[in-house]
Amino acid sequence: MTTTRFVKLALFGALGLGAFSAPASANPTLLFELNTGKVLAHEDAFKRWYPASLTKMMTAYVAFRAIEAGEVALDSPIRMTRNAVNQPPSKMGFKVGQVMRLDNALKMMMIKSANDVAMAIGENIGGTQADFAKRMNAEAARLGMSGTHFVNPNGLFSPEQYTTARDMALLVTALRRDFPQYNAWYGIEGLAFGKTRIPNYNLLVGRYPGADGMKTGFVCESGFNLIGTATRNGRTLAAVVFGEKNGLARAETVAKLLDAGFATQGQGSATIATLAPYGDTQTPTDLRPVVCKPAEAATQSEASTGPKEEGPKSIYQQKLTDPKLVVVSLGGATGPVPKAMIGRAEYADVPVPGWRPDLPPPVFATSAQGG
Repeated sequence: MTTTRFVKLALFGALGLGAFSAPASANPTLLFELNTGKVLAHEDAFKRWYPASLTKMMTAYVAFRAIEAGEVALDSPIRMTRNAVNQPPSKMGFKVGQVMRLDNALKMMMIKSANDVAMAIGENIGGTQADFAKRMNAEAARLGMSGTHFVNPNGLFSPEQYTTARDMALLVTALRRDFPQYNAWYGIEGLAFGKTRIPNYNLLVGRYPGADGMKTGFVCESGFNLIGTATRNGRTLAAVVFGEKNGLARAETVAKLLDAGFATQGQGSATIATLAPYGDTQTPTDLRPVVCKPAEAATQSEASTGPKEEGPKSIYQQKLTDPKLVVVSLGGATGPVPKAMIGRAEYADVPVPGWRPDLPPPVFATSAQGG
Protein backbone atom coordinates (compact mmCIF):
# COMPACT_ATOMS: atom_id res chain seq x y z
CA MET A 1 0.00 0.00 0.00
CA THR A 2 1.43 3.39 -0.96
CA THR A 3 1.88 6.18 1.54
CA THR A 4 -0.63 8.33 -0.33
CA ARG A 5 -3.33 5.65 -0.33
CA PHE A 6 -2.66 5.07 3.40
CA VAL A 7 -3.22 8.74 4.16
CA LYS A 8 -6.59 8.60 2.48
CA LEU A 9 -7.61 5.29 3.99
CA ALA A 10 -6.63 6.47 7.47
CA LEU A 11 -9.04 9.39 7.26
CA PHE A 12 -11.97 7.71 5.55
CA GLY A 13 -11.57 4.33 7.18
CA ALA A 14 -11.83 5.94 10.60
CA LEU A 15 -15.10 7.49 9.49
CA GLY A 16 -16.58 4.34 8.02
CA LEU A 17 -16.13 5.60 4.46
CA GLY A 18 -13.74 2.95 3.25
CA ALA A 19 -15.73 2.26 0.09
CA PHE A 20 -15.26 5.82 -1.02
CA SER A 21 -11.59 5.86 -0.13
CA ALA A 22 -10.64 3.24 -2.70
CA PRO A 23 -12.16 4.26 -6.03
CA ALA A 24 -11.73 2.00 -9.03
CA SER A 25 -9.66 4.66 -10.76
CA ALA A 26 -7.76 6.86 -8.35
CA ASN A 27 -7.48 10.49 -9.42
CA PRO A 28 -5.48 13.24 -7.71
CA THR A 29 -7.26 14.62 -4.64
CA LEU A 30 -6.28 16.85 -1.76
CA LEU A 31 -8.29 17.97 1.27
CA PHE A 32 -6.95 20.67 3.58
CA GLU A 33 -7.85 23.29 6.15
CA LEU A 34 -7.70 26.69 4.57
CA ASN A 35 -6.67 28.71 7.63
CA THR A 36 -3.91 26.38 8.84
CA GLY A 37 -2.91 24.69 5.60
CA LYS A 38 -3.08 21.33 7.39
CA VAL A 39 -3.45 18.44 4.94
CA LEU A 40 -6.28 16.10 5.97
CA ALA A 41 -6.07 13.68 3.02
CA HIS A 42 -4.25 13.45 -0.27
CA GLU A 43 -3.63 11.12 -3.15
CA ASP A 44 -1.28 11.75 -6.07
CA ALA A 45 -1.12 15.38 -4.95
CA PHE A 46 1.98 16.02 -7.08
CA LYS A 47 0.84 14.23 -10.23
CA ARG A 48 0.87 16.45 -13.31
CA TRP A 49 -2.63 17.23 -14.55
CA TYR A 50 -4.27 19.58 -17.04
CA PRO A 51 -6.01 22.33 -15.06
CA ALA A 52 -8.66 23.31 -17.61
CA SER A 53 -10.65 26.27 -16.27
CA LEU A 54 -9.07 26.05 -12.83
CA THR A 55 -6.54 28.19 -14.69
CA LYS A 56 -8.94 31.12 -14.32
CA MET A 57 -8.16 31.30 -10.61
CA MET A 58 -4.62 32.36 -11.53
CA THR A 59 -5.99 34.80 -14.09
CA ALA A 60 -8.07 36.32 -11.28
CA TYR A 61 -5.05 36.37 -8.96
CA VAL A 62 -2.93 38.24 -11.51
CA ALA A 63 -5.81 40.69 -12.06
CA PHE A 64 -6.13 41.29 -8.32
CA ARG A 65 -2.39 41.94 -8.12
CA ALA A 66 -2.70 44.40 -10.99
CA ILE A 67 -5.48 46.23 -9.14
CA GLU A 68 -3.33 46.32 -6.01
CA ALA A 69 -0.43 47.76 -8.03
CA GLY A 70 -2.61 50.53 -9.54
CA GLU A 71 -2.40 49.19 -13.11
CA VAL A 72 -6.17 48.82 -13.33
CA ALA A 73 -9.29 49.38 -11.24
CA LEU A 74 -12.49 47.42 -10.79
CA ASP A 75 -14.24 49.85 -13.15
CA SER A 76 -11.46 49.78 -15.76
CA PRO A 77 -12.58 48.90 -19.30
CA ILE A 78 -11.95 45.38 -20.54
CA ARG A 79 -12.25 45.49 -24.32
CA MET A 80 -12.98 42.38 -26.34
CA THR A 81 -10.07 41.63 -28.64
CA ARG A 82 -10.28 39.62 -31.84
CA ASN A 83 -8.33 36.79 -30.24
CA ALA A 84 -10.70 36.79 -27.26
CA VAL A 85 -13.80 36.70 -29.47
CA ASN A 86 -12.41 33.68 -31.35
CA GLN A 87 -12.10 31.51 -28.23
CA PRO A 88 -14.38 28.43 -28.16
CA PRO A 89 -17.12 27.90 -25.53
CA SER A 90 -17.87 28.23 -22.74
CA LYS A 91 -18.18 31.92 -23.65
CA MET A 92 -20.33 35.03 -23.38
CA GLY A 93 -20.29 35.59 -27.16
CA PHE A 94 -19.38 39.27 -27.16
CA LYS A 95 -18.15 41.08 -30.27
CA VAL A 96 -14.82 42.69 -31.04
CA GLY A 97 -14.61 46.10 -29.40
CA GLN A 98 -17.37 45.59 -26.85
CA VAL A 99 -16.39 46.77 -23.38
CA MET A 100 -17.24 45.80 -19.81
CA ARG A 101 -15.97 46.69 -16.36
CA LEU A 102 -13.16 44.56 -14.97
CA ASP A 103 -15.24 43.45 -11.98
CA ASN A 104 -18.05 42.26 -14.25
CA ALA A 105 -15.53 40.50 -16.48
CA LEU A 106 -14.05 38.65 -13.51
CA LYS A 107 -17.50 37.48 -12.36
CA MET A 108 -18.35 36.23 -15.85
CA MET A 109 -15.03 34.41 -15.97
CA MET A 110 -15.40 32.76 -12.57
CA ILE A 111 -19.13 31.87 -12.65
CA LYS A 112 -19.86 31.34 -16.37
CA SER A 113 -16.26 30.18 -16.91
CA ALA A 114 -16.25 32.34 -20.04
CA ASN A 115 -13.17 31.61 -22.14
CA ASP A 116 -13.59 34.70 -24.30
CA VAL A 117 -13.78 37.03 -21.31
CA ALA A 118 -10.81 35.34 -19.62
CA MET A 119 -8.71 35.94 -22.74
CA ALA A 120 -9.86 39.57 -22.86
CA ILE A 121 -8.83 40.07 -19.24
CA GLY A 122 -5.43 38.56 -19.97
CA GLU A 123 -4.77 40.60 -23.10
CA ASN A 124 -6.03 43.86 -21.60
CA ILE A 125 -3.91 43.54 -18.47
CA GLY A 126 -0.89 41.81 -19.99
CA GLY A 127 -0.89 43.37 -23.46
CA THR A 128 -0.70 39.97 -25.16
CA GLN A 129 -1.61 36.42 -24.26
CA ALA A 130 2.08 35.49 -24.08
CA ASP A 131 2.98 38.39 -21.80
CA PHE A 132 0.07 37.67 -19.49
CA ALA A 133 1.13 34.02 -19.32
CA LYS A 134 4.58 35.20 -18.21
CA ARG A 135 2.93 37.05 -15.34
CA MET A 136 0.91 33.96 -14.44
CA ASN A 137 4.07 31.85 -14.32
CA ALA A 138 5.89 34.47 -12.29
CA GLU A 139 3.12 34.44 -9.70
CA ALA A 140 3.07 30.63 -9.69
CA ALA A 141 6.81 30.58 -8.99
CA ARG A 142 6.45 33.18 -6.24
CA LEU A 143 3.71 31.13 -4.56
CA GLY A 144 5.78 27.94 -4.71
CA MET A 145 3.68 26.23 -7.39
CA SER A 146 6.67 24.25 -8.64
CA GLY A 147 4.65 21.78 -10.73
CA THR A 148 2.64 24.34 -12.69
CA HIS A 149 3.05 26.06 -16.05
CA PHE A 150 0.64 28.32 -17.97
CA VAL A 151 0.43 29.38 -21.60
CA ASN A 152 -3.07 30.90 -21.66
CA PRO A 153 -5.47 32.62 -19.23
CA ASN A 154 -8.56 30.46 -19.80
CA GLY A 155 -7.36 26.86 -19.49
CA LEU A 156 -8.11 25.64 -23.00
CA PHE A 157 -6.03 22.57 -23.65
CA SER A 158 -2.34 22.82 -24.32
CA PRO A 159 0.20 20.12 -23.45
CA GLU A 160 2.32 22.95 -22.02
CA GLN A 161 -0.37 23.98 -19.52
CA TYR A 162 -0.35 21.78 -16.43
CA THR A 163 -0.56 21.82 -12.65
CA THR A 164 -0.90 19.57 -9.57
CA ALA A 165 -3.48 19.24 -6.82
CA ARG A 166 -0.96 20.55 -4.30
CA ASP A 167 -0.20 23.61 -6.45
CA MET A 168 -3.89 24.39 -6.82
CA ALA A 169 -4.19 24.23 -3.03
CA LEU A 170 -1.45 26.86 -2.77
CA LEU A 171 -3.33 29.07 -5.24
CA VAL A 172 -6.63 28.69 -3.38
CA THR A 173 -4.90 29.70 -0.18
CA ALA A 174 -3.27 32.74 -1.80
CA LEU A 175 -6.54 33.97 -3.31
CA ARG A 176 -8.47 33.68 -0.05
CA ARG A 177 -5.64 35.04 2.11
CA ASP A 178 -4.27 37.86 -0.04
CA PHE A 179 -7.54 39.18 -1.45
CA PRO A 180 -10.34 38.38 1.03
CA GLN A 181 -12.42 41.29 -0.32
CA TYR A 182 -13.29 39.14 -3.34
CA ASN A 183 -14.11 35.90 -1.48
CA ALA A 184 -17.88 36.37 -1.87
CA TRP A 185 -17.53 36.23 -5.67
CA TYR A 186 -16.61 32.52 -5.65
CA GLY A 187 -19.92 31.62 -4.01
CA ILE A 188 -22.21 33.53 -6.38
CA GLU A 189 -25.14 31.27 -7.22
CA GLY A 190 -25.71 32.75 -10.66
CA LEU A 191 -25.47 35.80 -12.90
CA ALA A 192 -28.16 37.87 -14.59
CA PHE A 193 -27.08 39.30 -17.95
CA GLY A 194 -30.09 41.11 -19.34
CA LYS A 195 -32.84 38.49 -19.48
CA THR A 196 -30.32 35.64 -19.46
CA ARG A 197 -29.83 33.67 -16.25
CA ILE A 198 -26.43 32.02 -15.90
CA PRO A 199 -26.04 29.38 -13.16
CA ASN A 200 -22.77 28.63 -11.42
CA TYR A 201 -21.21 25.44 -12.81
CA ASN A 202 -20.08 24.59 -9.27
CA LEU A 203 -23.01 22.41 -8.19
CA LEU A 204 -22.06 22.62 -4.51
CA VAL A 205 -22.90 26.32 -4.35
CA GLY A 206 -26.41 26.77 -2.97
CA ARG A 207 -26.74 23.02 -2.29
CA TYR A 208 -23.95 21.86 0.02
CA PRO A 209 -24.22 23.30 3.55
CA GLY A 210 -21.61 26.01 3.98
CA ALA A 211 -20.35 25.92 0.36
CA ASP A 212 -18.66 29.20 -0.59
CA GLY A 213 -16.64 28.49 -3.76
CA MET A 214 -14.41 28.03 -5.73
CA LYS A 215 -13.97 26.86 -9.38
CA THR A 216 -14.76 24.18 -11.93
CA GLY A 217 -12.73 23.06 -14.91
CA PHE A 218 -13.21 20.78 -17.90
CA VAL A 219 -11.46 19.87 -21.11
CA CYS A 220 -11.53 16.37 -22.56
CA GLU A 221 -7.89 15.80 -21.64
CA SER A 222 -8.38 16.70 -17.96
CA GLY A 223 -11.79 15.27 -17.24
CA PHE A 224 -13.99 17.15 -14.81
CA ASN A 225 -12.03 19.08 -12.20
CA LEU A 226 -13.42 20.88 -9.18
CA ILE A 227 -12.10 22.82 -6.23
CA GLY A 228 -14.80 23.15 -3.61
CA THR A 229 -14.64 25.13 -0.39
CA ALA A 230 -17.05 25.23 2.53
CA THR A 231 -17.13 26.94 5.92
CA ARG A 232 -18.80 25.64 9.06
CA ASN A 233 -18.44 27.11 12.54
CA GLY A 234 -15.58 29.30 11.38
CA ARG A 235 -13.61 26.38 9.91
CA THR A 236 -13.03 26.42 6.16
CA LEU A 237 -12.04 23.31 4.24
CA ALA A 238 -10.99 23.05 0.61
CA ALA A 239 -11.06 19.93 -1.54
CA VAL A 240 -9.24 19.58 -4.86
CA VAL A 241 -10.47 16.83 -7.20
CA PHE A 242 -9.18 16.13 -10.71
CA GLY A 243 -10.38 13.89 -13.52
CA GLU A 244 -13.95 12.92 -12.70
CA LYS A 245 -16.27 11.58 -15.43
CA ASN A 246 -18.87 14.38 -15.32
CA GLY A 247 -20.00 17.44 -13.40
CA LEU A 248 -22.17 15.46 -10.98
CA ALA A 249 -19.40 13.02 -10.12
CA ARG A 250 -16.94 15.79 -9.32
CA ALA A 251 -19.50 17.54 -7.08
CA GLU A 252 -20.31 14.34 -5.19
CA THR A 253 -16.64 13.44 -4.75
CA VAL A 254 -15.79 16.87 -3.37
CA ALA A 255 -18.84 16.78 -1.08
CA LYS A 256 -17.75 13.42 0.37
CA LEU A 257 -14.26 14.75 0.97
CA LEU A 258 -15.64 17.81 2.73
CA ASP A 259 -18.05 15.68 4.79
CA ALA A 260 -15.17 13.54 5.97
CA GLY A 261 -13.07 16.57 6.78
CA PHE A 262 -15.75 18.27 8.83
CA ALA A 263 -16.29 15.03 10.77
CA THR A 264 -12.73 15.08 12.10
CA GLN A 265 -10.12 17.58 13.16
CA GLY A 266 -7.52 15.61 11.26
CA GLN A 267 -4.18 14.21 12.32
CA GLY A 268 -0.59 14.74 11.27
CA SER A 269 1.47 17.86 10.89
CA ALA A 270 1.94 18.11 7.11
CA THR A 271 0.71 21.28 5.45
CA ILE A 272 0.32 22.11 1.80
CA ALA A 273 3.58 24.08 2.09
CA THR A 274 5.58 21.28 3.75
CA LEU A 275 4.11 18.24 2.00
CA ALA A 276 7.05 16.48 0.33
CA PRO A 277 6.80 15.63 -3.40
CA TYR A 278 6.19 11.96 -4.20
CA GLY A 279 5.23 9.71 -7.08
CA ASP A 280 5.42 10.49 -10.79
CA THR A 281 5.57 14.29 -11.07
CA GLN A 282 6.34 14.52 -14.78
CA THR A 283 3.88 12.39 -16.74
CA PRO A 284 0.47 13.96 -17.40
CA THR A 285 -2.67 11.88 -17.74
CA ASP A 286 -4.77 12.33 -20.86
CA LEU A 287 -8.42 11.41 -20.20
CA ARG A 288 -9.73 12.24 -23.68
CA PRO A 289 -10.16 8.56 -24.67
CA VAL A 290 -12.14 7.96 -21.46
CA VAL A 291 -14.17 11.13 -20.97
CA CYS A 292 -14.72 12.16 -24.58
CA LYS A 293 -15.35 8.98 -26.51
CA PRO A 294 -16.32 9.75 -30.13
CA ALA A 295 -20.02 9.17 -29.45
CA GLU A 296 -19.97 11.46 -26.40
CA ALA A 297 -17.46 14.20 -27.25
CA ALA A 298 -19.99 16.56 -28.82
CA THR A 299 -22.19 16.55 -25.71
CA GLN A 300 -19.48 16.96 -23.08
CA SER A 301 -19.12 20.41 -21.54
CA GLU A 302 -18.78 22.17 -18.19
CA ALA A 303 -22.52 21.74 -17.76
CA SER A 304 -22.55 17.95 -18.24
CA THR A 305 -23.90 16.06 -15.24
CA GLY A 306 -23.83 12.56 -16.70
CA PRO A 307 -26.46 10.25 -18.19
CA LYS A 308 -30.06 10.49 -17.02
CA GLU A 309 -30.92 7.78 -14.55
CA GLU A 310 -34.18 6.53 -13.13
CA GLY A 311 -35.09 7.28 -9.53
CA PRO A 312 -34.68 10.42 -7.45
CA LYS A 313 -32.17 12.98 -8.60
CA SER A 314 -29.07 13.77 -6.63
CA ILE A 315 -29.36 17.02 -4.72
CA TYR A 316 -26.59 18.31 -6.98
CA GLN A 317 -28.77 17.77 -10.07
CA GLN A 318 -31.69 19.77 -8.71
CA LYS A 319 -32.17 23.34 -9.85
CA LEU A 320 -31.99 26.02 -7.20
CA THR A 321 -35.53 27.21 -6.52
CA ASP A 322 -34.66 30.85 -5.87
CA PRO A 323 -31.01 31.47 -6.76
CA LYS A 324 -29.44 34.72 -5.67
CA LEU A 325 -28.34 36.34 -8.94
CA VAL A 326 -25.72 39.04 -9.41
CA VAL A 327 -26.33 41.45 -12.27
CA VAL A 328 -23.53 41.86 -14.83
CA SER A 329 -23.53 43.87 -18.03
CA LEU A 330 -21.53 45.52 -20.76
CA GLY A 331 -20.56 49.16 -20.41
CA GLY A 332 -20.19 51.26 -17.29
CA ALA A 333 -16.39 51.18 -17.51
CA THR A 334 -15.47 54.68 -16.38
CA GLY A 335 -12.19 53.77 -14.72
CA PRO A 336 -8.63 54.08 -16.01
CA VAL A 337 -7.68 52.22 -19.17
CA PRO A 338 -5.37 49.28 -18.38
CA LYS A 339 -1.82 50.48 -18.81
CA ALA A 340 -1.06 47.72 -21.32
CA MET A 341 -3.89 48.96 -23.57
CA ILE A 342 -3.13 52.67 -23.62
CA GLY A 343 -2.80 53.79 -27.25
CA ARG A 344 -4.11 50.50 -28.60
CA ALA A 345 -7.46 49.80 -30.25
CA GLU A 346 -9.12 46.92 -32.05
CA TYR A 347 -12.04 47.28 -34.35
CA ALA A 348 -14.72 44.94 -35.56
CA ASP A 349 -14.31 43.13 -38.86
CA VAL A 350 -16.18 45.74 -40.89
CA PRO A 351 -15.17 45.79 -44.60
CA VAL A 352 -13.48 48.96 -45.76
CA PRO A 353 -15.45 50.24 -48.79
CA GLY A 354 -13.56 50.42 -52.06
CA TRP A 355 -14.17 52.72 -55.01
CA ARG A 356 -16.85 51.48 -57.41
CA PRO A 357 -15.21 50.41 -60.69
CA ASP A 358 -18.08 51.90 -62.74
CA LEU A 359 -17.30 55.41 -61.44
CA PRO A 360 -14.30 57.62 -62.18
CA PRO A 361 -11.64 57.66 -59.47
CA PRO A 362 -11.96 60.46 -56.91
CA VAL A 363 -10.03 63.67 -57.36
CA PHE A 364 -8.48 64.94 -54.13
CA ALA A 365 -7.89 68.68 -53.99
CA THR A 366 -4.59 69.93 -52.73
CA SER A 367 -3.43 73.30 -51.55
CA ALA A 368 -0.18 75.09 -51.14
CA GLN A 369 -0.41 74.55 -47.40
CA GLY A 370 -0.53 70.76 -47.59
CA GLY A 371 -1.87 67.70 -49.34
